[in-house]
Amino acid sequence: FAFFDQDNGKFDSKNHSECPEKINHVCLLKSGFSLLDANFFNDTKMLEIEKGAKELNIPVGRANRKLVAGDNGGLHNPSSLVFNSAWTYDNAVHGSEKFSYPSRSGVYRPKTEEDIAFMSVLELGQLIKTQQIKSEELTGIFLKRLKRYSHVLESVVTVTEELAYKQAKEADQLLAKGVYLGPLHGIPYGLKDIIAVPHYKTTWGSTSFKHQVLDIEAWVYKRLKSAGAVLVAKLVSGSLAYDDIWFGGRTRNPWNIEEYSTGSSAGPAASTSAGMVPFAIGSETAGSITYPAARCGVTALRPTFGTVGRTGVMSISESLDKLGPFCRSAADCTIVLDAIRGKDPDDPSSRRIFLDDPFSVDITQLTVGYLEDAEMEVVHVLESMGVKVIPFKLNYTVDSAQGILNFTMDVDMLAHFDEWQRSSKDDEYEAQDQWPLELRRARVIPAVDYFQAQRARGKLIREIRESFKVDAFVGNATDWEKVCVGNLVGMPVIVVPTGFTKISDPPSNTRRRTTITTGIYAPPDHDHIALALAMAYQSVTDHHKQRPPIDDLGPDDSIRYPPEAVTPPRQLRG
Repeated sequence: FAFFDQDNGKFDSKNHSECPEKINHVCLLKSGFSLLDANFFNDTKMLEIEKGAKELNIPVGRANRKLVAGDNGGLHNPSSLVFNSAWTYDNAVHGSEKFSYPSRSGVYRPKTEEDIAFMSVLELGQLIKTQQIKSEELTGIFLKRLKRYSHVLESVVTVTEELAYKQAKEADQLLAKGVYLGPLHGIPYGLKDIIAVPHYKTTWGSTSFKHQVLDIEAWVYKRLKSAGAVLVAKLVSGSLAYDDIWFGGRTRNPWNIEEYSTGSSAGPAASTSAGMVPFAIGSETAGSITYPAARCGVTALRPTFGTVGRTGVMSISESLDKLGPFCRSAADCTIVLDAIRGKDPDDPSSRRIFLDDPFSVDITQLTVGYLEDAEMEVVHVLESMGVKVIPFKLNYTVDSAQGILNFTMDVDMLAHFDEWQRSSKDDEYEAQDQWPLELRRARVIPAVDYFQAQRARGKLIREIRESFKVDAFVGNATDWEKVCVGNLVGMPVIVVPTGFTKISDPPSNTRRRTTITTGIYAPPDHDHIALALAMAYQSVTDHHKQRPPIDDLGPDDSIRYPPEAVTPPRQLRG
């Protein structure tokens, strides 16, 4: 047995007095290398690697951390490795600069605030434009609802009342001068609390950051402010954008108060569903738009990767994170998307994507596939409207999409929260089987394996592109394989409510129900196709107009008001 003598650079098999200590050291090295799946090195090579790591790898790594990893959250110093989700690289301009919104004549103010709260953005915009209601009054209606239901649903972090009234008054003053900024002029909304707004806490849903105030104006907030929208609340994000558990509790589903919302965009989904805001902005890395939208029965769009800039937003993965709207309808999603899309100069992965106008798409010219798990009512409705529908299957040979996503998401997240882990702040995290466990595991993913995962991701993207022979397809929006594939590819999907089923073992006379939804998927840069199909479906159905029973759970329901906490199994969705 030979040992490497670091002092003279030679291997010595005769120095028996040091043998026990060196044998133990080599055994420890072998254990470490086995964690990296690199135990094919012999003892000599492992000791050489250890020497090289001490001389080069560790000093370089520490120097880089000192340069860019002092702050958590990935708000600064984005990676120079930029993911582009486009399937073609034609620089020619196609599509519309801005969409042409349909006129909503004959919209009149309802008698009750409840009815006002569940109007669409287009309808509310018409009330403001025709001065049937002022933004300041409308803002007051939603502020009251936020305060009334926030403790029930645990969906609100901060009510931005002072800012909301200031922005509402400004919207009213502009309109009085004849200046109308468009359909979001004076419309209240909420932001997921990973999106920074100056002078207000941006907690990222985490105990570690619950007092954090960032002097940053997120790009998406700037866009909405310039459109005249009124921020009324910072809405719950699951802790560090993982699932629905946060430092203040766990967000609930308005349709079934004993059930949780799932997904880290829990606050935007639950608050929109309950009529606490007309729309909200959430985010998705791996299911955090699709899951809570499906659970809470709202229409929501996960747009093409790169459509919406992310400056001022906590980052999990710079090649996976996306911002998108939660709304009452696909038409509302279209309006909000139009306001927030565009090139963010400080987000290298954002792009100026020219979409065709969804309001002008001729759906009779489209071929739409349907998967085995599609809600066939949607397929039949679209077919009756002139859409060509065919059975469809996405064919690809890459069988490790879930593993590719986990490698990508976890390593990127650890790069953004390196200091958090090194300082043991992960010990105070709200659910130890979530980020703490995943990021400890990510610490020993070798760089070469991370890049092999990106090569496998590239192969998956090429195979999906070759297989996508339809204009769009209909399928389950919460199937985990499709969530992983869709996010790795960067393809858009809109979640559409399609009906309800009874809850299991319901109390008598309850109005609690389980929502049914489906997804309409389109190729990257073709969000307008998914939006147009969803708008067509919703033009002849009313599932998206139903209201959850948060004021009328039923006389025999066991739940109290506010509800007691219960702890069903967690659903782990990043």
